[in-house]
Amino acid sequence: MTAWGRASKRTFDIIFSLVGVVLTFWIMLIAFIVASIETKSFGLFIQKRIGKDGEPFNVFKIKTMKKVDGVDTTVTTSNDMRITKSGAFFRKTKIDELPQLFNVLFGSMSFVGPRPDVEGYADKLEGEDRAILTIRPGITGPASIKYKNEEEILAKQPNPKEYNDKVIWPDKVAINLQYIKEWSFAKDIEYIIKTIRG
Repeated sequence: MTAWGRASKRTFDIIFSLVGVVLTFWIMLIAFIVASIETKSFGLFIQKRIGKDGEPFNVFKIKTMKKVDGVDTTVTTSNDMRITKSGAFFRKTKIDELPQLFNVLFGSMSFVGPRPDVEGYADKLEGEDRAILTIRPGITGPASIKYKNEEEILAKQPNPKEYNDKVIWPDKVAINLQYIKEWSFAKDIEYIIKTIRG
């Protein structure tokens, strides 16, 4: 990605994340209150993820899961017992992702790019695969669009984590590398439109 490409991408992120925050803040506030009531805890989910240059950052989401004793995996399926009723709705409509507009505004994320993963994935990449870490992670992107039903896919597997690690994750890496090599501003807009359309 050229210097101009990085500058135009960041300018777009700043302008439209600010617009997005202004337009959807009331939705985030209502979702936060509902999540706080249903989970009986602070309704904002804050988790450490791996960002640009392998640096960790805190991602913001509306909390959609409650604590369940004995369940601590970071791989989530559609039938995960930790997902609340409101959480299922927030996840389906992507309302839980809205607070990430602040991540984009503050510069830890972009609208389009590889999804930020928890420690143990992107930070363990080697060789050419580490090119993924040269750009900001995104709210959406080609890998996110392909695996928009990832939780349903994992729910059908006898060992969701193993399937994620051996099948989905390597495929996401390949898709994200291709995204970086073929990046264009027009394609970013296309991915955003595809995400909105569902």
